[in-house]
Amino acid sequence: MSLVPPSLRDKAAPAPHRRHPVPARLSPSTPTAGRLGTRRPAEAFPRRLVRRLRPLDREVLWLYLLTRTGIWTTAYCARWLFPSRGGDHAPGPVLAPFQHWDWVHFLGIARDGYFPGQAGPWHSGWDNREAFFPGFPLLLRAIHTVVPDWTAAGLLISFVAGAVAVVSLARIAALHLPGTEGGRRAVQFFLLSPCAFFLAVGYTEALFLALALPAWLAAQRGNWPLAAALAAAATTVRISGLFLAAALAVHFVLTGRTRRHWRSLPWLVLPAVPAVLYSWYLQTHTGDWRAWQHAQERGWYRSFHPPWEAWANTWEGAFASSQASGYAFMFQAELLAMLAGVFLLGLLVRRRRWPEAAYLGLSLWALGTSYWYTSIPRASVLWWPLWTALAAWSLRRPRVKTAYLCVAAPLTTLFALAFMTGRWAG
Repeated sequence: MSLVPPSLRDKAAPAPHRRHPVPARLSPSTPTAGRLGTRRPAEAFPRRLVRRLRPLDREVLWLYLLTRTGIWTTAYCARWLFPSRGGDHAPGPVLAPFQHWDWVHFLGIARDGYFPGQAGPWHSGWDNREAFFPGFPLLLRAIHTVVPDWTAAGLLISFVAGAVAVVSLARIAALHLPGTEGGRRAVQFFLLSPCAFFLAVGYTEALFLALALPAWLAAQRGNWPLAAALAAAATTVRISGLFLAAALAVHFVLTGRTRRHWRSLPWLVLPAVPAVLYSWYLQTHTGDWRAWQHAQERGWYRSFHPPWEAWANTWEGAFASSQASGYAFMFQAELLAMLAGVFLLGLLVRRRRWPEAAYLGLSLWALGTSYWYTSIPRASVLWWPLWTALAAWSLRRPRVKTAYLCVAAPLTTLFALAFMTGRWAG
């Protein structure tokens, strides 16, 4: 029998509905002991970051690391099999396979600026630097303050940005496909596509996708300020950021249901600001508001031609023996990439995926109205609807995955070797 009166006993008993019980006193030996308000140790940040990753994120990051290892292995083999100096018994420098083509322009801009020594398009031998947007070179210069080697700094940017891109792509695929298998396959198809090696070199593809894909995810969640800010950052990297902005605008209009939604409309202007500022910067140095476009025309034959003329000129380069065999092969790849893009555009229109269709349609128009096709296989890396569509198709027909991997994997190695040995690879 209890000696405590019932009234006191009821008051002394702990309330069963108490949501926040008083924590027990921690002894000094307890690992989490400490005063309230003590800042967590710095080493806890990576752990918190890892805990925030979903199981699907970890899977695609593991796949990303494996494919990076494959590309680095290919680069190592390329140094020995195709030495940079003919007749030498030693391979070229370790990072030499990554120092080709557009990397030279990015390095020159980051190191010397757009107009070193008052040089410019009015001088013979000018390399048309103004054809490249400043986002990647500015970041490269910033990372160079920590990483002394320029090439290593560029590879680090692409490595980190590529990891963000694959996680974002997996999450985008998960929005449309059931379970996690769709996201895993979309990333697998993406990383083993023929031109996916551009994500591992000092180019803009990885950085652009690391900004564009999170922007698309933010738009899907209705976070328009974040989506616009990320799209603006993507525009500093590539002109494709304006195509992304158009897709975001279409998605905004189609999903507008409330007055609160339409209050975010002014944010959609933000992605155009970097392009305007860059044009103004070039105009102050060259007197030409269209200096970017004129540099594209001088260096890469991107003057406007009707689509049928561009197709005919590319066909001639591919099959009329007017080009060296290596260039002819790449022109053939350009034609196939254009056909794949047009087919994907038709599929998006048929399914009424208007925002993605706007993004892809503008991309194809910009690439398909030059003198001839240039860099369409490389640009296909940026077509995220392609990888989600392939993943959906492979879930319905399992043989699609096997067929794709058997065909794409050798082409991926072939394109990587072409680039790493100084040959044109799109």
